[in-house]
Amino acid sequence: MAFLDNPLRTGLRMGRTPEPCTMVIFGASGDLTRRKLVPALYNLARERRLPAGFSVVGFARRDWTDESFRELLCEAINTNSRSGPVDPELWASFAQGIYYHWGNFDDADAYRRLVERLAAIDRERGTGGNRVFYLATPPEAYPTIIAQLGTHGLARSSGWTRIIIEKPFGHDLTSAQALNAEVLSVFNEDQVYRIDHYLGKETVQNILIFRFANAIFEPIWHRSHIDHVQITVAETIGVEDRGGYYDTSGALRDMIQNHLMQLLCLVAMEPPSVYDADAVRDEKVKVLRAIRPIALHDTVRGQYGPGSANGRPVRGYREEKGVSPTSQTETYVALKLFIDNWRWAGVPFYLRSGKRLPRRVSEIAIQFKAAPTMIFADTPLNDLEPNVLAMKIQPDEGISLKFSSKVPGQPQIRPVTMDFRYGASFGVTSPEAYERLLLDCMLGDGTLFTRRDEVEASWTLLTPILRAWAEGPPLPFPNYEAGSWGPVEADEFIARDGRSWRRL
Repeated sequence: MAFLDNPLRTGLRMGRTPEPCTMVIFGASGDLTRRKLVPALYNLARERRLPAGFSVVGFARRDWTDESFRELLCEAINTNSRSGPVDPELWASFAQGIYYHWGNFDDADAYRRLVERLAAIDRERGTGGNRVFYLATPPEAYPTIIAQLGTHGLARSSGWTRIIIEKPFGHDLTSAQALNAEVLSVFNEDQVYRIDHYLGKETVQNILIFRFANAIFEPIWHRSHIDHVQITVAETIGVEDRGGYYDTSGALRDMIQNHLMQLLCLVAMEPPSVYDADAVRDEKVKVLRAIRPIALHDTVRGQYGPGSANGRPVRGYREEKGVSPTSQTETYVALKLFIDNWRWAGVPFYLRSGKRLPRRVSEIAIQFKAAPTMIFADTPLNDLEPNVLAMKIQPDEGISLKFSSKVPGQPQIRPVTMDFRYGASFGVTSPEAYERLLLDCMLGDGTLFTRRDEVEASWTLLTPILRAWAEGPPLPFPNYEAGSWGPVEADEFIARDGRSWRRL
């Protein structure tokens, strides 16, 4: 049987390939390296997006050799890569550039040896002094590693040098400012790539394309036409093996401050003058600075108790490993905020995120104002629902538009939906977020990474809420059952405005 070419892929060009470089992964024995980073690099190699001579140096405290490290990474790719089992021929080539470097993060001798090893890789593999340092470690290790890189001259080289720093970037405004000061005492801002993997998702990147490359939507992207916006990131999982970390973090720090605020900025920002890193990030910062201080009564928090997930009983948050039995850490947050600028004045943005909810789903829903119904008054057609544009980020990536239509043969109106789905339309599996982000860093493109002023503007908004919660009386946690859509207070919170959460 002959298959027709997909017309949506006709004429597509291969993207740019970076210059030869070496990526040093601190925390190379950790879960992030195995599940995300190395599978992403392997898939880039598989798609011929990596340069000749590309090399990886894993830096960790385990007593491993180059060969044992390669074997572990091969197994990780087999388990976690979207492209399936390792191709032996490709792996043989890719693995030639993989090395393991033993050392403690505070061991000066380990960094002296790293300098020598990177110089040897430059000579042997032609990487030209170009380096990416990836901090895949707990946040408390960041200052130590950064200081050692500076002390041993690794922040500068004969080529270019960049550093990728994972979230969380600080735990409040003061700590974020302190970490920025430490980073920028060693690196320049244009060398620093603060990563949020949500921005690497294809559907998130498509928000700007959808808004600014389609002339029919921009005129109605405005307070005159939009009633409100809902941004939801729901997880079915609990804290799994992250209880110790999560109990010092909570949903506001773990999800709202980075993922949901990033989505908000992309939905609300003005068109940049050009499509480059600084212009895009300038507009995002303007959004954050225009947000009205969030009132405590415009927030709801919750913590899951025992319940069920996927038909099986699950423990409550306080019974999870590493969690205090009297914990006041929130696993659910809902809040309302307003952007006080010309485009969005008076339009509420509702954000919610939680663990142990019924479905894993991330979505941005733009609800438009209802059409006047006087022409249908006193007729069977007087049953209109507002139009809703939903951007589905995961798991069913796509965009849907709900509008009203007459039922054939009946004097009735029913909502119908137009659906666009990435997988069905383009016929390919979307790349993982880390694939795009790692490639962009190697290319020197910071568009999808967070700048210093953006991080601090976000924490400026949310730190007062954290302080108010900490200073307030304990709440009667748990207040929602695992497997439900969160605390009843969240439904009452949005109902006070005459609205309701979308059914997902």
